[in-house]
Amino acid sequence: MKPAFGVALALLFIAQPAHAQAPPGFVDAAAAVEGLAVDMRYFRDNNFVGERIDGYERPRCLLSQPAANALAAVARDLAARGLRLKVFDCYRPQRAVAHFVRWAQNVDDTRRKAEFYPEVDKRDLFKEGYIAERSGHSRGSTVDLTLIRRADQRELDMGSPFDFFSPKSWPSDKSVGIEAQNNRARLAEAMVRGGFRPYDKEWWHFTLADEPFPETYFDFPVW
Repeated sequence: MKPAFGVALALLFIAQPAHAQAPPGFVDAAAAVEGLAVDMRYFRDNNFVGERIDGYERPRCLLSQPAANALAAVARDLAARGLRLKVFDCYRPQRAVAHFVRWAQNVDDTRRKAEFYPEVDKRDLFKEGYIAERSGHSRGSTVDLTLIRRADQRELDMGSPFDFFSPKSWPSDKSVGIEAQNNRARLAEAMVRGGFRPYDKEWWHFTLADEPFPETYFDFPVW
């Protein structure tokens, strides 16, 4: 749940009808990235909130065209190593971020605490940076993902689950096993080679370095 890259960024809040299509410049990454596995966690209830999140009308990975092209290059690089990419979240509507904020403010709703934030008091999620009122995902060039083996489609061990709110999820954390550390490094190295920059508090989170909409936070639904 990465916070915005600095308060100086201008917010251009683009609201569209509930069934509006993505604006020009966005594509379905599954059509652009060969072998991409899609597991959109916020379309279902397998997430830290425990329910489908506002704005996720279909389980699609939408990205800006440049981000999808860069991810396709990463996938080709990994295919030669017997690996594929599996995405958990891509473009995220601003209304989804607002849903997270409402959930975080309801301190009595802790139904998924044991799975996603066992050591964090929900009242501290904002202070510790796990929840923010704006997300780079809404700019369309940020993706949450992991690696899977091409042979059996099994996820590689990354030491912590996706969206696990803990220092254990930091890429630099050394409390996870050597295999997990190596797998995190493998993912990060591939993404950086492809033009993405990592986030130091989430091993799964990457943003295209030369993103096309650096100051725009979209709100069209994932449809």
